[in-house]
Amino acid sequence: MIDVSAQEIQPCRRVLVFGATGTIGHATVRALMHRGYEVTCFVRPRAGAGGRLNKDGVAKLLEGARLAFGNVTDPDSIRREAFGLEQFDVILSCLASRTGAPQDAWAIDYQAHHNVLAVAKDAGIKQMVLLSALCVQRPKLEFQRAKLAFEQELIASGLTYSIVRATAFFKSLSGQLDRLRRGKPFLVFGNGRHTACKPISDSDLAEFLTSCIVDERLHNRILPLGGPGRAITPLEQGQHLFALLGQEPRIRHVPLALLDAIITMLDAVGYVLPSLSAKAELARIARYYATESMLVYDVERGRYDEDATPSFGSETLFDFYDRMINDNAVAERGDHAVF
Repeated sequence: MIDVSAQEIQPCRRVLVFGATGTIGHATVRALMHRGYEVTCFVRPRAGAGGRLNKDGVAKLLEGARLAFGNVTDPDSIRREAFGLEQFDVILSCLASRTGAPQDAWAIDYQAHHNVLAVAKDAGIKQMVLLSALCVQRPKLEFQRAKLAFEQELIASGLTYSIVRATAFFKSLSGQLDRLRRGKPFLVFGNGRHTACKPISDSDLAEFLTSCIVDERLHNRILPLGGPGRAITPLEQGQHLFALLGQEPRIRHVPLALLDAIITMLDAVGYVLPSLSAKAELARIARYYATESMLVYDVERGRYDEDATPSFGSETLFDFYDRMINDNAVAERGDHAVF
């Protein structure tokens, strides 16, 4: 378990946050303000999943933070709207492509961050905290390559950096609850035991990201991060949900060969209909998560290592499942929904 004890309230330091309207970004903004930071959020005029939030909606969501509206894919907009009127001490980014499709991934996971870094360096910023993903340790997909490309650029930038490679999020593992409530089975790929993860909550991850600003032990490091407790398999996730619902487990095992067939078909048709090429990449993403654990990978042993995956925080996935069922908590999944 990583020990990042809550620091005392910090003297006012100015933090510019990107990706603030996502669930993790929102939680991080709250954590920063709780610790006394002066927070400015750079957001789109129409923000959130599907652009559902207008400026008033963003102001309500991020109440207490300063807002700068602009386009993260436009360096001039970043320079003018984000850096034009204020000076900042730290950049913190929870920005990520919403779908993981190749064009979106390179535009956001790489190019938008490249734009931010270039403008930040010109403005004299000395520190950046970046939320990345644990899956980049074994890159097979375009969004992973895009994230890695920017990680390498940040490391070489001369800024003090913290790159947090987080494991699975609760919202990504909560999409089948509605299926179960409608009497449908829980879907797992293969035997349901092939992969595992140590999920982390938005609030716990937000606390860790915030700690990266002042905790020198977290500076100039790539930081894999999981949530508390042991690693959990998809089969265990389904069994626990059925127990909370008071139902007999009904598990449907989906063969990986089905995903392979879908990918092959979409790739073939994609030569004629290019829009289906992006769907093929989404199917490859699904296959990746069906076959790769979200744990630290031990290259020498050629396997994922639960014990080598750092744990942080207090809320477990099963705690969250309990709140979803008994307290009607909602997992906002937006464009990342699979089921």
